[in-house]
Amino acid sequence: MADTNLAKKQGFGSRVKKFFKECKAELKKVTWPTREQLIHNTGIIIVFILIVTVILSVLDVAFAKLFQSLTSIL
Repeated sequence: MADTNLAKKQGFGSRVKKFFKECKAELKKVTWPTREQLIHNTGIIIVFILIVTVILSVLDVAFAKLFQSLTSIL
């Protein structure tokens, strides 16, 4: 409760300054990946996206054919 009263008393500029100061402190705690890890993980993501794209494309074509055959019967 004391924090809310303190936040109300601080000006907008000091709150923004505090926010960015805390963001900078949190970013220093982050463990950033190495270049090799980044390349490896990016490759995995691209392969996963390609697999999902192929699966969804096959399903799309299959459902389109199914719909087309059902509408031709009626």
